[in-house]
Amino acid sequence: MDTKSAIAATLDTSSFVLNGYVADLSDADLMQRPGEGCNHLAWQLGHLISSEAMLLSMVAPGAEPELPEGFADKHSKEQVGNDNPADFCTKQEYLDLFDKVHAASKAALEKVSEADFDQPAPESFRQMFPTMGNVWILLATHGMMHAGQFVPVRRKLGKPIVM
Repeated sequence: MDTKSAIAATLDTSSFVLNGYVADLSDADLMQRPGEGCNHLAWQLGHLISSEAMLLSMVAPGAEPELPEGFADKHSKEQVGNDNPADFCTKQEYLDLFDKVHAASKAALEKVSEADFDQPAPESFRQMFPTMGNVWILLATHGMMHAGQFVPVRRKLGKPIVM
């Protein structure tokens, strides 16, 4: 398996896990927080979507799909304490946007050469993610970094174990 195939497989795995955790949740369930000081699931989904679009714009400028007006702001760090369901999307809206951004990431990845992965990352990311390949790996694994927060909500709601 080459670099591009490994990153594509990781993107798919992250998507599979998150979709599995969200599949049987309602819009109201998405407003649940996994614990004190944690962000609710709706905010986390929006954050993942906004972040993937932002990271995609860094590794493949212009490949990122346009998000709805104000979407990134609604899911910014300044909104972590917001519990008003009217300020967030429906589960279906999140899933549609997640799929749209994910498809754009996979399409952009297809155009990347092996040599592109070795190029320096944008300056603001280089300390932690020195190459474009490292940024692609972050993009592919970011969803998995948040997936564990969905489990306590699922347990609290009495949902079945998915994986």
